[in-house]
Amino acid sequence: MDRTRLALDFAPVLPPWLLALLAAAALLALAPALWRRARGAWWRALAFALILAALSGPRLVEETREVRPDIALLLLDRTDSIGAAPGRAAALEAAREQLAQRLGRLRDLEVRTAEVPEGGNQGSRAFAAMERALAEIPAARLAGVFLLSDGQVHDAPAAWAPGPEVPLHLLMPGRPGEVDRRIRLVEAPGFGIVGRAVELKLVVEDLGAPRPEGTALLTIRRDGAAPVTETVPLGREHTLSIPVERAGPNVLELLAEARPGEVSDANNRVVLNLNGVRDRLRVLLVSGEPHAGERTWRRLLKSDPGVDLVHFTILRPPEKDDLTPLNELALIAFPVRELFQVKLREFDLIVFDRFANRGILPPSYLRNIADHVRLGGALLLSVGPEYVGGASLFSTPLGQVLPARPLSPTQAILEGPFRPRVTPQGLRHPVTEGLPGANAEGREAQWGRWYRTVRAEPRAGSVLMSGAGDAPLLVLDRVGQGRVALMLSDHIWLWSRQHDGGGPQAELLRRIAHWLMREPELEEEDLVARVEDGRLLATRRSLDPAPPPEAVVTAPDGTESRAPFAPQGGRAVLDIPAGAPGLWQVTDGRRVAFAAAMPANPPEWEDLRADAGRLAALVEASGGTARHVGDGRAVPDLRRVAPGRDAGGANWAGLRQRGDHTVTGIAALPLLPPWLALALLLGVAVIAWQREAR
Repeated sequence: MDRTRLALDFAPVLPPWLLALLAAAALLALAPALWRRARGAWWRALAFALILAALSGPRLVEETREVRPDIALLLLDRTDSIGAAPGRAAALEAAREQLAQRLGRLRDLEVRTAEVPEGGNQGSRAFAAMERALAEIPAARLAGVFLLSDGQVHDAPAAWAPGPEVPLHLLMPGRPGEVDRRIRLVEAPGFGIVGRAVELKLVVEDLGAPRPEGTALLTIRRDGAAPVTETVPLGREHTLSIPVERAGPNVLELLAEARPGEVSDANNRVVLNLNGVRDRLRVLLVSGEPHAGERTWRRLLKSDPGVDLVHFTILRPPEKDDLTPLNELALIAFPVRELFQVKLREFDLIVFDRFANRGILPPSYLRNIADHVRLGGALLLSVGPEYVGGASLFSTPLGQVLPARPLSPTQAILEGPFRPRVTPQGLRHPVTEGLPGANAEGREAQWGRWYRTVRAEPRAGSVLMSGAGDAPLLVLDRVGQGRVALMLSDHIWLWSRQHDGGGPQAELLRRIAHWLMREPELEEEDLVARVEDGRLLATRRSLDPAPPPEAVVTAPDGTESRAPFAPQGGRAVLDIPAGAPGLWQVTDGRRVAFAAAMPANPPEWEDLRADAGRLAALVEASGGTARHVGDGRAVPDLRRVAPGRDAGGANWAGLRQRGDHTVTGIAALPLLPPWLALALLLGVAVIAWQREAR
């Protein structure tokens, strides 16, 4: 828009300092005459004034300007805290529309709109969004900023960067004096030892309440189990003792009862993951008849820093009698009673490596081991020819928990080269799924050959690997609350020596041992869920090759929906949006998994009140205003204010008149050209001479 402006300007002939000296000299010359009130003194002063005016070069300048409109920035908060309280989002949207209409009616004003997106764990990044918007607005045209937010901003700077001439007006939903109850976690461990309790420290507090006194009911729910209720004091730290009952993720949900009249109960709930880990595992390894791979299991277990290993090796069979003195048979006596009766329950895993029953362990001790397995212990047997015949452990009370019966001595031992193979069931089991070099999708195994298989008839469990003649090679089984693994060959040590190319010996043995010790990642029948980046991810594992059923998903508000699993080998994956914070539940009809969709102490949920406390200093420094809109409160009137004037009042908000422009043309008219100045000066001089001559 082009506009014309008239202004008085000066184009002095002499430098300003010289003009000032001439003016001072004129005053000195006139002072005596003015003091004596001499005739013609004022005409003489007028003559000096004409001389100084002529030397100053006064002129009337006419400028043609291209005026640019001022810009008002409208910033709308779209973070999660706006949607936490009922009606807030609608109130801010209505305020935005009304404000945009009023701004549109103002002359020479352009309106720019931007939004504050959800910042996740960083909270509301309103000023980061403002900086991005201001980067496209010339600073000389910025008339003011309107921030429509609840005031809970987490990146407020120490000073208002645009300066005091640019007012910041904060428009908040709701009403003054709001109250909000929340749970604030003081100390929340991310993991705990299975079988022990962890301490969780929290504070239930009422923000905005004049005197937060009394108590509140706190409901504690773990993995969707029956809730437990506890009374906690308001405003004071409270400690909860949470027992860790199983390894892997334990989802805890804490819910404080709602306070009457509070803004929202969204932050009355905290959902967090407590990862259960096992303490150092105690393993008892008993090696029987010496053989080439005897140290395989010892090396594996000793390499794990989380394992305490007790290892005994039977170097001399009892039936051998060569009159060697008893004090030379062993460094220490074999503590049979202490290990298999007194301290048996202290071991998480018992390993027998080619151990034959030659009277070393009485039947009562072997029965103790079987009972220990049924009550939750773990047993691993790596067998050779000793598994066949009368000395076999299968012929003892321990045979009741073993998953495979050896065939007759004439049929049980197969001698000859073969390459171990993973069975179809093993391709789905986490212990053998994805082993490097395994047979899969029509290709043969790339592993080195073994040379002996102990043939046995499976009675229970899962056959994951097969040997010569498709005989079972690796069998895993669950017995009562415990687990058993049976390796029907003693030649796995060949892989560690890289014989015929070797194989994944360490990885396979590690997986077997960890499955026996109930590592959650190796559960063959399991359903786990988690929430990442606003999406619910659930993984279902099963040995059943049938298509997985539909998943039933329960949102935090209790809404149920169905979604299909996508098969991926031995797994099935579910991936759906999960925007609502809280506890999500997924079930396949047999198992149930829980996922927490809210981090502990998220900044966005710390305080749900609409309050200007965080931004009060910036609003005041900018000369702007902070007020509530909605809930019966209207958007303030708008005014254009000149620089230096107040930019806000009780019921109005102001925008600076910046007047940014570009001069497109200039026309100058001299007000005292030389010919006119000379004529006027001569006329004044003649009049002054006549006055003085009288």
